[in-house]
Amino acid sequence: MLNKEEIKKIIPQREPFLMIDEVEAYVPGESATAYKNVDESEWYFQGHFPGNPIMPGVLITEALAQTGAVAILSLPENQGKNALFGGIDKLKFKKMVVPGERLKLEVKIIKKKGPIGVGEGIATVDGKLAAKGEFTFAVV
Repeated sequence: MLNKEEIKKIIPQREPFLMIDEVEAYVPGESATAYKNVDESEWYFQGHFPGNPIMPGVLITEALAQTGAVAILSLPENQGKNALFGGIDKLKFKKMVVPGERLKLEVKIIKKKGPIGVGEGIATVDGKLAAKGEFTFAVV
């Protein structure tokens, strides 16, 4: 299990935009499983939405991307680099994510060619699908 400080040694994101709290497992260049503890004090709940807080889908997407970045940036040849979005495909949101929930983020790298690749991400809460999609990335 990697904690936030260990995650920061792999990916460049920092608070308040670090969207994963711990990494349960990862295989460099292949896959990663991480968690986001969705706390009511998160900065984005102030405006999304007052009285009815829901984690924005774009931030669930970012949490999946950061999980994938752990997988791809943990390769020795990618140390100190960044993984940028090249595209998002087949992304669907199936469940609202609210304060108090623990978001499980699973990403598998399904294609790689040079610095470009595609990851397939699945976000769940208590085994229920919250979001699923594919993410094209470029390592720079």
